[in-house]
Amino acid sequence: MRRYLIAAALVALALPAVAMAKGPVSASVSGPGLEGGTFVIRGDGEGPGTALGTLASSGGYFAQMFGQSPDPTLATRPTGKLGLRYTVVYVVPGPNDVRSRVVKFVYPYAKPVPLTYMKPGQRFWGTERAHGGWFQASPALKKMLVRAGLPATAPA
Repeated sequence: MRRYLIAAALVALALPAVAMAKGPVSASVSGPGLEGGTFVIRGDGEGPGTALGTLASSGGYFAQMFGQSPDPTLATRPTGKLGLRYTVVYVVPGPNDVRSRVVKFVYPYAKPVPLTYMKPGQRFWGTERAHGGWFQASPALKKMLVRAGLPATAPA
């Protein structure tokens, strides 16, 4: 019985942290080769199925923002060619109607796989700090970004 009470207490303590893990409501993407220099992706950033959800989930947003266990982020840049860098600025809703902006760099043309990087320690919601790090993204990241407005191949 005592083990169940301890387990229930641990779950209760973890729930507020899980509830705070919010997905973005929009992301502006800027970088080389874009008509107009920037495009915006809006929608549900909490899961796959939408462009913003795919950007967040396949690009490591949740691991870079809130940390995960096991941790899929890397402290040092993976080997390989980075290619062109794009800047993604996420708008993240938080408690008490606070909306924070967090910056991430995306390397969709990196070889062998697309990469993302979020600087550790970025402040959001006033008191929280991003976990940050490098993330080896899935090919779905580049595919979605091309559909949203990136050139299919890296601009010269």
